[in-house]
Amino acid sequence: MERPKRVLFVCVENSNRSQMAEAFARIHGGDRVEAASAGSRPSGRVNPRAIEFMREVGYDLTAHASKSLDQFNGHEIDVAVTMGCGDECPLVRAARREEWQIPDPKDMPPEQYREVRDLIERKVKELLAGLGVNGGAA
Repeated sequence: MERPKRVLFVCVENSNRSQMAEAFARIHGGDRVEAASAGSRPSGRVNPRAIEFMREVGYDLTAHASKSLDQFNGHEIDVAVTMGCGDECPLVRAARREEWQIPDPKDMPPEQYREVRDLIERKVKELLAGLGVNGGAA
């Protein structure tokens, strides 16, 4: 059996966007993906709003923690996805890199926050399909 694809989602604080992306990769990639997330300047906590809005789609983010990119130094990563953090996200050693220009939803009203959440889910599904990882919840 082929090893799972290792995907790392990176943003500045690792409290909103990258946490949701990691969750969606776990939901839709199942055991075919090893998903993780990290921040260039982690906040040390997952945003309570991210927890709330992911609960709406049936995922419990309370088990996640805000992590530093330092934890992934020397790790073999298949795809590193940076999420709108530009120069704040240092280069991660990965076979492939993508930059998703996704606004930080932390101060957005609820409907806009949900739009960002749903955009992240669509982009994760597209990424997984491109990696040949099919299945998971539709």
